[in-house]
Amino acid sequence: MSTTSRGYAALAGITAAAVAIGAAEPVAVLTGPRSAPLIAVGGLVVDFVPEPVKQFAIALFGTYDKIALLIGTALLLAAFAALLGVLAARRLWIGLVGIAAFAAIGVAAALTRAGADAADALPSLVGAALGALVLWLLLAGPLQTDLWSWSPPTPDGDEVDPEGRRRFLTGAGALLGAAAVAGLGGHWLGGRRGVSAARRAVALPTPSAAAPAVPAGADLSLAELAPYVTTNSGFYRIDTALVVPQVDPETWQLRIHGRVRNEITLSFADLLRRPLVERYVTLACVSNEVGGDLIGNARWLGVPIKELLDEAEPEEGADQVVGRSVDGWTCGTPTTVLRDGRDALLAVGMNGEPLPVEHGFPVRMVVPGLYGYVSACKWVTELELTSFADFDAYWVPRGWSAQGPIRTQSRIDTPRSRNRLSAGPVMVAGVAWAQHRGIRRVEVRVDEGPWREATLAPTVSADTWVQWSWRWDATPGEHTLQVRATDADGQTQTGQQRPVAPDGATGWHTVKVTVR
Repeated sequence: MSTTSRGYAALAGITAAAVAIGAAEPVAVLTGPRSAPLIAVGGLVVDFVPEPVKQFAIALFGTYDKIALLIGTALLLAAFAALLGVLAARRLWIGLVGIAAFAAIGVAAALTRAGADAADALPSLVGAALGALVLWLLLAGPLQTDLWSWSPPTPDGDEVDPEGRRRFLTGAGALLGAAAVAGLGGHWLGGRRGVSAARRAVALPTPSAAAPAVPAGADLSLAELAPYVTTNSGFYRIDTALVVPQVDPETWQLRIHGRVRNEITLSFADLLRRPLVERYVTLACVSNEVGGDLIGNARWLGVPIKELLDEAEPEEGADQVVGRSVDGWTCGTPTTVLRDGRDALLAVGMNGEPLPVEHGFPVRMVVPGLYGYVSACKWVTELELTSFADFDAYWVPRGWSAQGPIRTQSRIDTPRSRNRLSAGPVMVAGVAWAQHRGIRRVEVRVDEGPWREATLAPTVSADTWVQWSWRWDATPGEHTLQVRATDADGQTQTGQQRPVAPDGATGWHTVKVTVR
């Protein structure tokens, strides 16, 4: 087979794969977006990829890791499809078997997701059938119209005749266009079936206990310094959901069960009728590297989890509360933490509006002082009382600690690394956090010199981060700035560099700058 013929055959394979993926999207509108082959297989990758690879992706792509995964999966699929096309040009059955194998993977991936049923197999099956049909038409079928009356590439290396080449490329282009329309149209229709309208219709009650006012001066309003309150659109998002779950508040229910004396089931309306409290709480991801931005502070509205657990009456030994998301993800939170009086909430509001869909609408968990992987369950539908000895939540078998108290940390926001500064007074500023303990002191040093105490801005409570600032008389040359914080318990963060796994990174944030 000539190079030109192999190129046509590869294009036939890619076209067949594109039609399979594109055709599956409109079907997934009916069965749910998580049943679409690309999403279902991507979900399996998220669940079973080695943890170092996952952390590398988060470090490299940050909050765009899911987009990168889907693009990477699509590129790999295109490469395999091209290879199948070349093989199918010689033996069509090889290509058809390959498509059947892809279909089996898609079906298995869809059916093994939490809450799946038999209908979730349909997108992969329909897509594979149409993909196989396209491959047959392009490579071997009795083509019935002038558009398809071309001579397929031949194994002996003969070039496709110019008219056949034109028709092939026109036909392949038309099919690729149809696949794109079907795929994008299905994605658009799936979005139209989302819960944005239901979210807009939610009227949040006035809290029975409003959040304390942000004190004057809490936000230093310096360029490049993170604002004291993070906007909803700017709040970091790290979770395992490749497509954002669309949970209708009208049908949502929370079940509190397991090792309890009184099982409780609540509707969204039931939750809103309860006394709600509003609190500022800073959340942080355990994947946050030293100096990273996977952290944010927001004003949350919700029902105290302690009140619900007190009503459920956990049994003796039920030392873990497993939060379970609608998509099956789980986190395990110490029962004692949820009942020790801190503002652990089943949150329904964020910064004065209903939770954004991507941040857990209609209900999520917010727990001060714990990393999100053990506490911040989004789209929560269950709280199950169990024990750490009896159940490992999602991240524990993947090498992370069962309990994740947030480490004392600090960050330099300004100046940024590699900034070029002018000699003279320079304002060094950033944020520090030790949720539910609070920050007592922040210190900065230059070129491993003596530590100098920074000025702390006011803060709402120990459950939020605090901004800090320090005036530096910068001299010309290359300089290294470092920061460390001491929490209210008197513990100063260590300078020992440790990775994020298994329970959070450690070390002093270091910034190198040039002063002219």
